[in-house]
Amino acid sequence: MPADTVFDKEALFSELSIENWIMPAVYAGHISQVVWLHPPWAQQISEGKHSFLIGKDISTTTMRVTGTDHYFLSDGLYVPADQLENQKPLNLHVILINPTEASNSHEENGEVASAKRLKLNTDDTASTTSASSSVAPGDLDHSTPSVKKKEVQNSSALNRAETLSKCSASSSLGNSECPIREVVKDVCQVLQKGDAYVLDIDLDFFSVKNPFKEMYTQTEYELLQELYNFKKPHRNATEEGLLDCVENRVHQLEDLEAAFADLCDNDDEETLQKWASCPGMKSLVQLVHSLKTRTESPDYEMVHQAGLTCDYMELPHHVSTEEEIEGLIQSIKVLLKDMPKPTLVTVARSSLDDYCPSEQVDIIQEKVLNLLGSVYGTLDVHLDYSSTSSSL
Repeated sequence: MPADTVFDKEALFSELSIENWIMPAVYAGHISQVVWLHPPWAQQISEGKHSFLIGKDISTTTMRVTGTDHYFLSDGLYVPADQLENQKPLNLHVILINPTEASNSHEENGEVASAKRLKLNTDDTASTTSASSSVAPGDLDHSTPSVKKKEVQNSSALNRAETLSKCSASSSLGNSECPIREVVKDVCQVLQKGDAYVLDIDLDFFSVKNPFKEMYTQTEYELLQELYNFKKPHRNATEEGLLDCVENRVHQLEDLEAAFADLCDNDDEETLQKWASCPGMKSLVQLVHSLKTRTESPDYEMVHQAGLTCDYMELPHHVSTEEEIEGLIQSIKVLLKDMPKPTLVTVARSSLDDYCPSEQVDIIQEKVLNLLGSVYGTLDVHLDYSSTSSSL
């Protein structure tokens, strides 16, 4: 996205979606802290605190970052700080949240808490809740504006904050409340008393599908992974090594985009073989042949979009059991009850794009709304996707 688009409201709104709104919000100066609370099956960004800059790349005029996590490198977003104008700092805190066993919940009425995650994909349906005590629309994400989230799963952003120590709950389902209490303590250090923050909840935090695994056969998906594979830099790569890594990745993605755009116009054997002769493109032949055995005119634009998710790690795919969903709800309740009240609360359903399983989304939404009501009192619920509202 061109950096200047951030300051053109109408142009910005046409560019924003659920996976890309956090960086523009940081660049605009609204957010400087993000806390991503993620479930065990979402591992896109490494645990701990990541401090980096977001700014305007002087060579491309687009938004870029100094973050060196594979999440940013694989998207070709890294540049050194001296290449950025209008730099804005961001502290990203990544914390694992696990389901709490019902037997471990000591909350009143046996209710429980839940978890958070950063999300990277377009969310078509959102329900916005606003508590009578002035909690308004936001993703299980905490963000504080200056006076708030991926694209990816649940995160939180704050205006000012202390360091947040790395804290991971144990990986077993039989997690006690103790790790969640530790998370509360760390998050509260970031959410300094008096700071505004947004609680942004994505329902596919509780149960998530990788929709592309249902669109393509296992063989086709493996071929996409081969074509779009991200070659990671060495562990202690120099700035030069990181720049080489990003340059190679950008060229790889540009070639793949051009190839599939060409196939949209003409996917005859001559066009296919032309692109397959390029370095790293050999698998294209088998992929296209397989797609054409199942459909006469494959949607190559969608194939490219699927490939972009096959870089260094697969998209999360974990259809949760009822027990796991309830365990996450319990973990979140423990978390929210001990945290300051958020300024805004928003809920994304992520159902039209098939990330939150359609057979579970309404059940999860009901559980989340009941949870919010039990913590914050009567809610004024605005269902953006159905143009209706109600009080709960």
